[in-house]
Formats: sequence, C-alpha cells, structure tokens
Amino acid sequence: MESDVMVSKFKRICVFCGSSSQGKKSSYQDADIELGKELVLRNIDLVYGGGSIGLMGMVSQAVHDGGRHVIGVIPKTLMPRELTGEIVGEVKLGTAWHPHKPVGLLNVDEYYNSLLSFIDKAVEEGFISPNACQIIISAPTATELVEKLEEYVPCHERVASKLNWETEQQLGYPQAQEIAR
Repeated sequence: MESDVMVSKFKRICVFCGSSSQGKKSSYQDADIELGKELVLRNIDLVYGGGSIGLMGMVSQAVHDGGRHVIGVIPKTLMPRELTGEIVGEVKLGTAWHPHKPVGLLNVDEYYNSLLSFIDKAVEEGFISPNACQIIISAPTATELVEKLEEYVPCHERVASKLNWETEQQLGYPQAQEIAR
C-alpha cells in the first residue's frame, strides 16, 4: 500500500468549507470526501477551520481516517458553535497569513462561479490587482484542484499589506494556543 502514496510538494493543505452544514446537494458531501481521500493519497496533512460538524467535520474525519495528521485552527468565538461533536486531530486557537500560497476553490457544481465573476469584475474595475487574483485556483474535482495547486507559482509581489496579526506576531504575541480539553 505504501507504493500507492504519491509525493506532493505540499506537507499540508488548508481547507475551509461549509462548517455548519453539509449542503443541500449530496455532490458537496461526495466532493468533500473525495478531497479528503485525495489528500491521504498524496500524503498531505490537513489544516482546516477546526469545526467538528458540517463539511469541515467530514473532510477532517476522512483525512484522519486515512492516517494523516489533522490540525484544526479555530477562533475562540466560534468554538461553542463549531466544536459540537468529537474533536478530530489537534485543535489550536490562532491565525496565520501566507499570501504567497494559493487559495484553492473546489468548484463543485459551479458553486463558486458567482464569486469568481465578482473577482473578475473587481479586477476589471481596478479594485483588485490582476496579479493578486492569480492566487485563486479553481477546479471542479479534488484531483484537478490539488494538481493545479501543486503547479502554482506565485506571480505577484507581496499583494497583502502588513495585517494586524502579522504585526502582533512581530511584537511577540502568541500565534496559537492549544485548546485545553
């Protein structure tokens, strides 16, 4: 079975998806499970929104069941709403920002087409730099999305300004804390 594991340029991928719901269509759930299996197949660990319910709970369980490491990162204010079931893997409080990494949209049933059109319009109207939107990668299947993420090469200078949490990190504030359970 070890020979079936693919090598990836990523050690881990961060996934955010429906946290309070599994969606009205079974295709969302199917794609979520497919994504979890694809990460396991490629030997990629999961960082996700920390919730134990909804699609985030499903993808974390799929990755965990496949033997990969799962790290949930959740804001303290969302803990009561999102951590209603069994915790999968490691859960931390904290935020991180990595503007040089791509953002992947698993565009199941063209769900994100409106968002992508909005972003295109914002570029057209001059609100978003054309280079900045290149960070967004979209694909209809988990396999295609992970392949595109693997091929991504940043084509922009630092597009995000110094954000508040980056300044806090430089000042020595703690980045993440373990959740005591």
